[in-house]
Amino acid sequence: MGIDVFVADEQADQPVDAQRWARLAESVLDGEGLRGDVELSLLFVDEAAMAELNKRFLDRDGPTDVLAFPIDEEPAESGRSPDSGGTGPGMAPEPEEVPALLGDIVICPAVASRNAPDHAGTYDDELALLIVHGILHLMGMEHLADDEAEQMEAKERELLARHYKPVRAEAWPARAEAAPSGLLEGTGSEQEAVPPG
Repeated sequence: MGIDVFVADEQADQPVDAQRWARLAESVLDGEGLRGDVELSLLFVDEAAMAELNKRFLDRDGPTDVLAFPIDEEPAESGRSPDSGGTGPGMAPEPEEVPALLGDIVICPAVASRNAPDHAGTYDDELALLIVHGILHLMGMEHLADDEAEQMEAKERELLARHYKPVRAEAWPARAEAAPSGLLEGTGSEQEAVPPG
């Protein structure tokens, strides 16, 4: 199975090359050493859907450009389903056979398009940045403190240079003030992640 990236484009505001962005995500995950069966979902939504998610999960009004939803679940138990008893019909797969579900990255192309000129450059550059940013959140990186933000920005630049293309020097304008506790806020745009749970 390997690394599987599932992409759904549920908006019509901006063009999205689903295969291109799936390949980028797969390349980044592979380059970061994720082995075994790994699953990630990329979902492209319109502003109304993103605003609803932003309100529901972060209690913030309006659409944002990216939200990351890590999946923090225990591996499936072995044995019979659903009671994990002995062998017999209804066997659940052994834990090593169950794919690691990293989580979901939800991107709003309309917001990304608006942010691109003052952030990453082009619309495509912005989408690439948002995908990498979301993956880093799913892998546990945060950017609440300045030192965390600097580390995350450096890692984003490194991954984009390796798997996409070098990022223009003036990308990532000065960081915004620290976000409220529990909220992972972006580096000049509206990038956020939703803690697991």
